[in-house]
Amino acid sequence: MKINRLSILPAALAATVAVQAANITAAPDMVPYVYPANAPERPDTPVYLPGEQEMARLTDDGRRVVAVSLTSGDETDTLLDLANTRELSLDSIEGFTLSPDGSKILVWTGKKMIYRRSYRAKYYVYDRHSRILMPLSTESDTQRSPIFSPDSRMVAFTADDNNIHIRKLDYKTEVAVTTDGAVNGVINGVPDWTYEEEFTTTCSMAWAPDNLTLCYLRYDEREVPMYRLTLYEGACEPDATYALYPGEFEYKYPVAGMQNSVVTLHSYDVETRKVKKVDLPAGRVEYIPRIDFAGTPDHLVATTLNRDQNRMELFSVNPRSAVVRTLMVEENKNGWIEPIAYEGMRFYSDFFILPSSRSGHTHLYRYGYSGAVESQLTKGDYDVTDFYGYSSAARAYYYQSTATGTINRTVSRLDAKGKVTELTRANAWGEAVFSPNATVAMLNVSDVTTAPVYTLVNPATGKTLRTLEDNAEANARYKDMPRREFFTIPADSAGPSLEGYVVRPSGFDPSRRYPVVMYQYSGPGSQEVRNRWTVDWENYYAMQGIMVVCVDGRGTGGRGSEFREAVYRNLGHYETIDQLRAARYAATLPGADASRIGIFGWSYGGYETLMAISAEDAPYKAAVAVAPVTDWRYYDTVYAERYMLTPAMNPQGYAESAPVNRVDEVGCRLLIMHGTSDDNVHPANTMEFVARMIGAGKFCDLFFFPGMNHSINGCDTRRLLYSRMLDYFRQNL
Repeated sequence: MKINRLSILPAALAATVAVQAANITAAPDMVPYVYPANAPERPDTPVYLPGEQEMARLTDDGRRVVAVSLTSGDETDTLLDLANTRELSLDSIEGFTLSPDGSKILVWTGKKMIYRRSYRAKYYVYDRHSRILMPLSTESDTQRSPIFSPDSRMVAFTADDNNIHIRKLDYKTEVAVTTDGAVNGVINGVPDWTYEEEFTTTCSMAWAPDNLTLCYLRYDEREVPMYRLTLYEGACEPDATYALYPGEFEYKYPVAGMQNSVVTLHSYDVETRKVKKVDLPAGRVEYIPRIDFAGTPDHLVATTLNRDQNRMELFSVNPRSAVVRTLMVEENKNGWIEPIAYEGMRFYSDFFILPSSRSGHTHLYRYGYSGAVESQLTKGDYDVTDFYGYSSAARAYYYQSTATGTINRTVSRLDAKGKVTELTRANAWGEAVFSPNATVAMLNVSDVTTAPVYTLVNPATGKTLRTLEDNAEANARYKDMPRREFFTIPADSAGPSLEGYVVRPSGFDPSRRYPVVMYQYSGPGSQEVRNRWTVDWENYYAMQGIMVVCVDGRGTGGRGSEFREAVYRNLGHYETIDQLRAARYAATLPGADASRIGIFGWSYGGYETLMAISAEDAPYKAAVAVAPVTDWRYYDTVYAERYMLTPAMNPQGYAESAPVNRVDEVGCRLLIMHGTSDDNVHPANTMEFVARMIGAGKFCDLFFFPGMNHSINGCDTRRLLYSRMLDYFRQNL
């Protein structure tokens, strides 16, 4: 039928369609600008030997684990050689973990991803003294999230049946801690999908310092509704099982307002083998994002949130007696508890550090275990964006912040006298990975013109021990590409000032008029306008004559609580106002063609793309949304309710924030792309949006990636995605 229709088109239009139809393959010269070829070199995350004077690393052939000097990088010892093991041999390993005392090495093979962060693998334990290599478990084919006891003599892990086991290495015995685990029923010791995704955790177990108690969380997800995704044979890692009849992948996923897993805290006595349930106050706890021992065996801290996620309560727990008392409470009456509060919290023998936004900016507070604030460590009109740790030897705190500008990140040291010393340069993006005792740090520093430089430093003195990677090759390879140029949209009656950047086309001529693609993510607490090294599709598009503009609107991070929390209970409203304002500002930039403006976003950015193009007086001619949320009622409880509360509590907010309710107002060409195995933003979001479009007598363009998850990568699909988007903007801009 399509051919018959083309046969009656005017000759000029038919020629245009023929040109477009010929452009159906991924652009070959885009390869260096998209994942994975665009990634600069990055050293492995350091694994420190006890004493933190040496690091351990896996050799490139996967056959040896060696110790290397911090200062020279030379090998100083062989910790494991697969050619010289006893009782069991392996061809190679994929990764390793050192025991706390360095006497044993946990290695794994056959890693298979479960969700974004979690995986199963076959684990083995190697004893450096005896050279014996043995399976971690003889009762479970694969294991998840194994953790050594502090004395290195036991390993706790979750088995295939969702039960916790403990391997006692001295006796080569295995003990089942729990027996009620069941797939899609009860999970012990590792999180469910929602906790892993939204609370960024893969392990829910904690050993007591005296090795006699293992505390863990139990997730009862029996009442959580099941979600099912269709599986196809596919072409990227094809599965012939589904060649003729599609299959299903099913897992528990609670959408907004639905039943969460019932999460409870338990302790296991290693000597008596008894499990004790720890009862936390009823009605005050919906989530337990973290459990941590605070220096002594009788002091476990359980960090909890209410369902609205605007109240965080820390409980001090004696795991043996199950006595519970409130340690402290943090509340936010204007919004939500920022995830850095529990993700960045650290516990020490005499105090703990809490990142809090109570002052209007996120800062660090030192608490005693009486529950009282001892001091506010950082102050000022900037946000602390990460807390790395405390060194008792140097009596110093280490953190990352926006102190040198919203678009920058600086790694700093705060000493006992309150003096702040910057460990990374001011006009750049600095990140760090610290050793457990904060005596060594790997710094990563870049900016828009300089690829990341990785160095090992002594953070107490700032002295560089060694440069791990300078990425000179990346700097040379991309030296001529168009780069980000930053600007600020002044505050006006429509809203506050906004930070943005533009990537101008190669050979930019201000007398010409170029099409503009607006890029944004827009999600709460996120930030895209950053002074860091980036090589991606936007650089390639600029080389093809397209101007790319990005602006962070209200709701995004790095600018304090008021700016971030403006979107509370009303997602999509202020973000859209700010994106329309950004598009109109972009239209005034030299070289911009105001009649040819497009917009693109992925995930939350895809959501905001749909919100923006359905707004009144939207200036867009074309749009591309990848994996978009189309109604927050379709998304998971933790994320959606953190910003919107439940649908029952905020019906108007949900109705007004849903693109599926705004299809009548879509007034430009629209392409939606989605992976069919997206366990995060389900493809049903796109299906429901298209159904509403059809109901309104409208259509959009679609491109599905069979078998792909939310990231849509592997088998060169990332290049295909951006090639399709480029072709779409060329056609419609």
